[in-house]
Amino acid sequence: MARTTPARPVDVEAVFPELMPFRREATRLHPRAGAPGPWESSVGGPLLWPAPEPWPYCEEEHPAVAFAAPEPGAKPLVPVVQLFARDVPDLPFPDGTDVLQVLWCPFDHHDVYAPRPALRWRDSAACGPLPCPPPRPGDAPDDYVPGPCVIHPESIVEFPQWDLPEELHEVLEERFDQVEKETGWSYWYHLSVAPGIKTGGYPDWTQEAAWPLCGGCGEPMRHLLTVGSAEFDGASWQSWLPLEDTPASGTVLDLPYEDRDRVQRAAGLMLGDMGGVYLFVCTACPDMPHAHRFDCS
Repeated sequence: MARTTPARPVDVEAVFPELMPFRREATRLHPRAGAPGPWESSVGGPLLWPAPEPWPYCEEEHPAVAFAAPEPGAKPLVPVVQLFARDVPDLPFPDGTDVLQVLWCPFDHHDVYAPRPALRWRDSAACGPLPCPPPRPGDAPDDYVPGPCVIHPESIVEFPQWDLPEELHEVLEERFDQVEKETGWSYWYHLSVAPGIKTGGYPDWTQEAAWPLCGGCGEPMRHLLTVGSAEFDGASWQSWLPLEDTPASGTVLDLPYEDRDRVQRAAGLMLGDMGGVYLFVCTACPDMPHAHRFDCS
């Protein structure tokens, strides 16, 4: 079943024309629990993999958190996202590739208390299904290991939130407040940046924007992918809850917790306090280097 974000309740470009130069296209992935195969785009699903390439492990020592200490030893990375060009064609696939894979080490790390991602671009013709599932570290926090989900890609348009230039914020702040007073719709929560797992557009920062610079050319990197904790929260659900998931009566917040959680957190992730991991690439450099950031409330 397709997933459809409701039409914007306010015509952002008509009411705030100053934002038109900042519009960006994004693709919401809308993961939902399922049984994806290795030849499908997925969140937390099986990956295609080159036969001679060993499965990656994290060799770092991981800190003890929440009164639990990870067992010593190298930890296998776990699949997070696999995307085929046919499903998300707007991704900047390098020549000769048609699959993006994101894996991560599902433990906190000393530099930032969050999973650490790794990125692979693949040619699907040079890969095949893994003969057996990769190992999963038994002591990994469940909140850091996404459950298998099929995806329902949907193209949307976003406008900056934390990335709004300060001088433009000063120009528009009074108008933002007036529109919210008259319509009940907040530019920040309902009209700007989509939450959840998505490609392109703007990162769904929960704190001040922290764009990485490319170590090669020194330019700001391009946002590639956000892996967010939830499809919506208590402040944003009215604008970002897909139409197909809208209850026939009441609101999504009235549903039993388990039913709401199947929509809100289908992959079972919770990164810090409703935070996200953001991946970036530099498309100007031939080797397309990548970086990541993490933040939470």
